[in-house]
Amino acid sequence: MAAPRSPGDPRRLRGAGATQRVSGSPRPSPEVYGDRHVDDASAADPEEMFPMSAPAQTLNPKVVGISIAAAVGGFLFGFDTSVINGAVGALSAEFSLGAGLTGFAVSSALLGCAVGAWFAGSLANRFGRIPVMVIAAILFFVSAIGSAFAFGVWDLIVWRLVGGLGVGAASVIAPAYIAEVAPARYRGRLGSLQQLAIVLGIFAALLSNAVIANTAGGAAESYWFGVAAWRWMFMIEAVPAAIYGVMALFLPESPRYLIGKGERDKASKVLYDFTGELDVNLKIEQISHSLERESRESLRDLLGGRFGLLPIVWLGIALSLFQQLVGINVIFYYSTTLWQSVGFDESQALLTSTITSVMNIVATIIAILLVDRVGRRVMLLVGSAGMTVSLGLMALAFSFGETAAGAESVSLPDPWSTVALISANAFVMFFGTTWGPLVWVLLGEIFPNRIRASALAVAAAAQWGANWAVSATFPTLSEIGLSFAYGLYAAFALLSLLFVARWVPETKGRELEDMDQLRLGRRGEAGDVAADG
Repeated sequence: MAAPRSPGDPRRLRGAGATQRVSGSPRPSPEVYGDRHVDDASAADPEEMFPMSAPAQTLNPKVVGISIAAAVGGFLFGFDTSVINGAVGALSAEFSLGAGLTGFAVSSALLGCAVGAWFAGSLANRFGRIPVMVIAAILFFVSAIGSAFAFGVWDLIVWRLVGGLGVGAASVIAPAYIAEVAPARYRGRLGSLQQLAIVLGIFAALLSNAVIANTAGGAAESYWFGVAAWRWMFMIEAVPAAIYGVMALFLPESPRYLIGKGERDKASKVLYDFTGELDVNLKIEQISHSLERESRESLRDLLGGRFGLLPIVWLGIALSLFQQLVGINVIFYYSTTLWQSVGFDESQALLTSTITSVMNIVATIIAILLVDRVGRRVMLLVGSAGMTVSLGLMALAFSFGETAAGAESVSLPDPWSTVALISANAFVMFFGTTWGPLVWVLLGEIFPNRIRASALAVAAAAQWGANWAVSATFPTLSEIGLSFAYGLYAAFALLSLLFVARWVPETKGRELEDMDQLRLGRRGEAGDVAADG
């Protein structure tokens, strides 16, 4: 039992109806939740029952700290998916792999990602957000050590699948947790930390791979204690994985999860000490009302509507699909050719890759600064328009490409080489400032409390499936022609523009408890998105 609140305590009840009893739960005691009560019969209108609580006036440094700690999972997400790029040549030689098996070894983690994302929501609902973070950290750690000491390609693939499970779980739990602890006013900025952590993880993997390879004289050469350098590239991931696991143990549990389990005192402390909620009692009752249900959350709760799933779930899946279908993960498959066309040598691959990574980081920082000022919807529209134009220009530029006999690279004449290079980097900036971070923000906030973890799991699994499909089909598309491949991605970028204009609502400044009343479309006015139809 929490200590009684003094009249001046900001946690003390200030709104009528704040102690409305949720069906099936005991009436909260006056000492904890205030001393005013409203009869059940007077609570017909949810807006009258739960008037909007006052938002936190300032950003609590504590909520920034726990959001950063949760986003370390995103860092490992980026590191794990990128680290193999520096080791692929050496491990192919070590295990005498053909192109097909090498490609499968590289992409096998994506299969684990989809599975990990699918089950993360159910685990988070049953055991809590923090235990899932710890499980993800353990999976990252085991994958790092196992991959480093792999004795053959098949056990390497197994360890990569294990790491993929961790990536999938982290891709679900971090945005959900950050959205649930963040004040509505700052949720966009804090949610964007996930994408910033991902691009920092990619950059860290690039940097550590380069340092190890350059120090050893090559990825296949011996490094510390006679162990091959490429094995150390994998092993180094164990360090941030261990840090993530330890940090997760000290994080407070999500207040939405705690309230769902009836632990209101603990939820009150998190909302007041971390989120900075000024009217904790009213916020608890709003959350309780949004969570009201008779059975445990499951994937069955997502079913409904004319197309099998609730409309809001389809919205989340579509956002995930479009984020991948614009081709971000393969757009720089020919990046070396682009940079060579304006004077960079192939040996300067580290420099050009570093430039791209730094651009990603800068773009994400820009998104963090803008998302809670400009809004999600406007930024997505601008991003889609910019990606459509930049990808279209790349498709046009590569239509003038020439491939010399026996050569694998494409040669672009002036001025199309410069057009392609500028367009490719413009695409990265448009994606990095909009669709990269904002999809994670939206996936963490658009779903009603009662289905958030499960719906986010389905959307994230769809995203990993699309990631794999785009990566697997690009070689075939590029054989048809790079102009065709980039033209197809431009078409998806245009479709994403139309999709956002028609279906995506603005969620800037909305409380998570108001998402039940979010209507799909431009205005996003009241209307139950979780309802059938």
